[in-house]
Amino acid sequence: MSSRHYLDDFMRGRIIGKIEEGRKITDVAREFDITHSVVSRLWKSFKTTGMCSRRHGRGRVRSTTPAEDRYIVLSAKRNRRTTAQQVANQFLAASEKQISRKTVARRLKGGGLYARRPVVYVPLTRQHHTARLQ
Repeated sequence: MSSRHYLDDFMRGRIIGKIEEGRKITDVAREFDITHSVVSRLWKSFKTTGMCSRRHGRGRVRSTTPAEDRYIVLSAKRNRRTTAQQVANQFLAASEKQISRKTVARRLKGGGLYARRPVVYVPLTRQHHTARLQ
């Protein structure tokens, strides 16, 4: 769990409004119980951009496109017994783009395909059934 507590846009607007009224950054920080550096950075970004809303993170760029994701799922559905590593190798041959086994597994999971291992059991004979019932 993250220990960060982001300011919502309403709170940011109130902070900017207090500073525009002529209050000092230190006083505003103390009033809202926020560190001085947070208020200072907010004021600095407001002066440069004119906005006080928070930009959300973009995250890491995906290694495959949605069309390539569909291709991975389709190639796995064509031959249900292929492993994720074999699908990754097929994808490399088809698109000349290297992806990992874990990426293939995530794309297959997104497509509704999961790896399952068949349960191995000892088949029960008629004698087993009768002995168990007794």
